Amino acid sequence: MRRSILSSLRAHLGRLVAACLAIVLGVGFGTLAMTAHSSATHGIDETIGKQNAGVDAVVDSNRESVSAADAAAVKKLPQVASVVIDTSAYMQVQWAGQVRPDSLAVSARYDTSKIAGPTTSAGKLPEAMNEIALPAKLADKYKVSVGQEIRLTSWDGKAHVVKVVGLIDDTTSIGGAKAVATAETVKAFEPQGYINQLKVAANPGVTQAALSTAVTAVVNSGVKVYTGEAWIDHEVSSITNGIDVLGGVFGMFAVIALFVACLVIGNTFTIVIAQRTREMALLRCVGASRKQVFSSVLAEATVVGLVASGIGVVFGVALSAIALTLARSFDWGLPPVDLHLDLASVFIPLLLGTVATILAAVVPARRATRVAPLAALRPEAAPVAKSKAGIVRLVFGFLLLAGGGALLALGASSHQVIVGVAGGVISFVGILSIGSLLVPALVKVLGALPARTGGVPARIAVANAVRNPRRTAATTSALLIGVTLISLTCVGIASVRKTFDVTMDKEYPVDVTMKVYDEKLPATAASQLKSIKGITQVVPVRSTSVKSGGNTLEITGIDPAAASSVIHNPALVDQLQSGTALVDRNTMYSLNVENGAIVTIVSGKQKLNLKVVQAQGLEPITVTSADLQKLAPTAAVTGYWLASDPKADGPKVMDELKQSLPTVKNLNISGGLPERSFYTKVFDILLLVAVGLLGVSVLIALVGVGNTLSLSVLERTRENALLRAMGLTRRQLRGMLAVESLLMALVAAGLGIGLGLIYGWTGTAALMGGQIDGPLSYAVPGRLLITIALVAAVAGLLASILPARRAAKVAPAGALATE
Repeated sequence: MRRSILSSLRAHLGRLVAACLAIVLGVGFGTLAMTAHSSATHGIDETIGKQNAGVDAVVDSNRESVSAADAAAVKKLPQVASVVIDTSAYMQVQWAGQVRPDSLAVSARYDTSKIAGPTTSAGKLPEAMNEIALPAKLADKYKVSVGQEIRLTSWDGKAHVVKVVGLIDDTTSIGGAKAVATAETVKAFEPQGYINQLKVAANPGVTQAALSTAVTAVVNSGVKVYTGEAWIDHEVSSITNGIDVLGGVFGMFAVIALFVACLVIGNTFTIVIAQRTREMALLRCVGASRKQVFSSVLAEATVVGLVASGIGVVFGVALSAIALTLARSFDWGLPPVDLHLDLASVFIPLLLGTVATILAAVVPARRATRVAPLAALRPEAAPVAKSKAGIVRLVFGFLLLAGGGALLALGASSHQVIVGVAGGVISFVGILSIGSLLVPALVKVLGALPARTGGVPARIAVANAVRNPRRTAATTSALLIGVTLISLTCVGIASVRKTFDVTMDKEYPVDVTMKVYDEKLPATAASQLKSIKGITQVVPVRSTSVKSGGNTLEITGIDPAAASSVIHNPALVDQLQSGTALVDRNTMYSLNVENGAIVTIVSGKQKLNLKVVQAQGLEPITVTSADLQKLAPTAAVTGYWLASDPKADGPKVMDELKQSLPTVKNLNISGGLPERSFYTKVFDILLLVAVGLLGVSVLIALVGVGNTLSLSVLERTRENALLRAMGLTRRQLRGMLAVESLLMALVAAGLGIGLGLIYGWTGTAALMGGQIDGPLSYAVPGRLLITIALVAAVAGLLASILPARRAAKVAPAGALATE
């Protein structure tokens, strides 16, 4: 049997390439997920460990802040060798070439003989008053060198001139490094400095547990004490939580790809066994038992699975190395991560790929044992839906569909993600279970038009597509999984993005607001702002101080005709009418008025009665420019409301705005542009990654479509030859197979897009319903869904090319003679 297995592998190596490709892709992405996750986690763990070397206990703020009394009490403990008081001062610095100052956090230098501290990449650490060491990346950004003097300003307006004596090595820092000065300098910067935490080193022979117990006994009960190891775990966990989530998402995609690969593997071995029916019969004739035939097929599957999984592991490790290298070019606030391989990230994907291949080959192997020694050399027809097993499967599928649908509705209405996911999985399994009934019915419906207009080849294609319901359903299911998940992802992200946009429009109806106090804006301010790339609209606003009920408030006026170009919330634009004041919630509370009440506004000798309408995200009181003119005819332009291009880089636009209008000393800039821009990029990246990864599943599924057509060609060799003998041309034969493949692809695309809409909407409701105020906004990304359907259709046609060429090459007379 060993020789038979080896010869079979050599003879059918070309056919097994499809199964190998499926396994390589599935295992490769599994390895990528595990290797990237283990590398990131190991790198962060190592970095945090180095930063906290020598730390045996940490006192951190909890319900209360760490106080100087806590530090003094800890220093007196006999178990303590060293205490680091981590304090910081937050200063304003005027960088060269910048119009307005920026903030700079400065930490106090401490003794590093026991506990690790910052090191320099150039120069030295500060040793005297008014010396400072800047983070190397920050110094490089603003072109600051060692020996240069910079001017710092504290919160109370006091200025300090300090000399840069060194550059902090921040290549391995997480979240960016702070500047460093002596403790005396930091005290001078901020006399009432806040203590971030205490880091404690133990005397020799004192365990971390004993030290933390002693420290806990002398500090305030409102603070929290960690052992050194627990603190490192706490810091690593706070950073790697998002990495764990991302690793889980990648792992989920890998499992999906592997599951789809199993369907392709099963079909592939079915084809191979169908081609070897004569061989199986001859083996039985010469004495091979059913057990030996079964074992031989599983042995082949084991070899294929092991080899392909090994290639997949290498492929995944290579992808991980490339991904980690590319990640270093992005400034994510994380240290550079090197490739880290552990046994789990290598052997688990290898084992899963091999086992999945063996399990997928079990059913074809059992079918091989049913070949009688002298039986007709044709594969046995697959059981149809009318068989006993098929009826049980259908009943089970409908029950799963009903139960999963109920859970899906419950998860959406109660906003429980886990319940919704469970309902989605169960209902989808139900869809797959009734596929042998559902898919042929949809193929018949979809094939009605080509069957009427496409002539005999099209009618035969429709009949062939439903001839073996079980196998057609299995093949379509492989593509259905990929299309459903891609559609679900596109619909879900589009719905979340639309909901987010509506929420942002309520919280930040204006992208950017700019305002000055006690200063005059230059005459060219509007044109200067409009020239900034990414700014599309600039609308001036006027403000003045008014009184109402003993309260002095600021009122802002804007032209209603221009307001619609910068206010994203249409409801606010409609409410901005003469005689109406848009008032925020806090101002309403201070005025003690309700929504719809009439409030009297007084400015000098002018008085105006306005109807209060609650508004969120605008100024304390916003009125039309005409109403403001009645109250304060001389009110000057005090700011601008700006609209931006949705595709603009929000942080970059904000940086340019902060450096705009250089003649204005104090410019207040606010708005939701940075947050909106950040989440827009996140949504785009999520969509790109999800579609890319799920595209692998679709690629594997299309291999399965090609395999199924190949098996169909094999089973219908005599039939195709007879059709050729009766006048069917090679072109018509290829067209017949193309229509058959196209029908399966379109059924999978249509059903998958429909399920994706349902799952995407219900998933959005379960995920977002309990987190926002107001109704959810559901979206239908029409262009994306149409693109998915077109790609599936084109891919289905491409999958038919090789089987069609193989069928067209068979000579009619030869095929009829051999059959």
